[in-house]
Amino acid sequence: MILRTQDAPGGDPNAEYLSDGITESLINSLSMLPHLKVMSRDSAFMYKGKETDTRKVGETLGVRAVLKGRVMQSGNDLEISAELVDARDDSHIWGQQYSRKATDIFGLQGDLAKEMTSMLRMRLTGDDEKQMMKSYTANPQAYQLYLQGRFWLNKRNEEGTRKAIEFFQQASEKDPTYALAYSGLADSYATPAGFGTAAPKEAYPKARDAALKALAIDDALAEAHASLGFVKTMYYWDLPGAEREFQRSIELNPSYASAHLWYDLALVSTGRVEEAMAQSKRALELDPVSTISNWNAGFIFYLARRYDQAIDQERKTLELDPNFLPAHGLLGEIYGQKSMYTEAVTEFKKGLAASPGDGYALGGLGYAYAKAGRKAEAEKLLNQLNELSKQKYVPALSRTEIYAGLGEKQEAIEWLEKAFVERSARLGVSIKNDPIFDPLRSDPRFQDLLRRMNLQQ
Repeated sequence: MILRTQDAPGGDPNAEYLSDGITESLINSLSMLPHLKVMSRDSAFMYKGKETDTRKVGETLGVRAVLKGRVMQSGNDLEISAELVDARDDSHIWGQQYSRKATDIFGLQGDLAKEMTSMLRMRLTGDDEKQMMKSYTANPQAYQLYLQGRFWLNKRNEEGTRKAIEFFQQASEKDPTYALAYSGLADSYATPAGFGTAAPKEAYPKARDAALKALAIDDALAEAHASLGFVKTMYYWDLPGAEREFQRSIELNPSYASAHLWYDLALVSTGRVEEAMAQSKRALELDPVSTISNWNAGFIFYLARRYDQAIDQERKTLELDPNFLPAHGLLGEIYGQKSMYTEAVTEFKKGLAASPGDGYALGGLGYAYAKAGRKAEAEKLLNQLNELSKQKYVPALSRTEIYAGLGEKQEAIEWLEKAFVERSARLGVSIKNDPIFDPLRSDPRFQDLLRRMNLQQ
């Protein structure tokens, strides 16, 4: 599904969130229907605002129809055009123009969903239609604040996350029973902690509380179950509990890509690599041109020691976004394990050019220097990380990695213990399989750490 924003003369230049929100809401509604394959948000949004060849899009995403649209806003007035196109031959299936007030956005989305399913000749049961038309709030202001929160969260940067939290909080204040707003708040707290830019002890408990609040309001909300599963995986190391949450999320909405994406992290944490790969593959089927889904598939390959497949996957990720820092970082890690230290250094430096001061990237670069015998440069990065930690949160694992590369096991174990104390986000996911920890695995202190994390061999 593709919706492009075009502001009417004198319109609100910030109205892009409306087109994004309508698209995402339609995707979420239609993905609940059985026997209908709907591409997830990230893949659909890769084509936002671009002139597209419908047949090529259909072939790339594996879909038979593409929804194109345009949103124009002037004050409280919305003009929306929508067209459903057959991806096989570029023929017109259905089209409609709508003139509505912004306050009638609920009715607009319902009309769009009903007309599209009718044109696709789908026979819906009463329960199907009820689920598709479900509205999580009756407050238009709360809904628009929620859409703005999702718009900013999807930017996946520090500023976007901060603004997303503000909008989700405002949405929940407008409607304290708005479960989706609390689910969005949970994701906003958890996202920066997952990327190592926020202290886990500050972020994850807030994310858990927000997810639990959402579920107290609506226990059938797939998004909130997935959010809670993510927090249980990354911070609480409650893998059985996380698995229950992911399975419930997938039961409620099998097409929710994030549930599959995060479920594979819980599975790989316990060493169930093949099962993790199956969930990673499913996430990619739902989101084939998503940078996160593609990066994550490479990460699972890396933990499985399938380095060549991991390299191919991360190259695909960088084709989608050449500046995606995690892909450069993961390529650096993979090259390091293949003793391709020059290539590893190059990738880490590319990542740092896009995001200077990233703790994980600096740790990876230090590891590559250490393994290449460039001890002085590795130690210089240790000092840099220590100074950086006086200004902001820096994951303890970044220094664990450098010490492991230098072969200084005592210091590596000490920093691994600090990562345990701070509940470093990547520790639970990687400690069972990451080859960086191989030199430490025979140490009794490492085995004791696994025991305390309920991840014994």
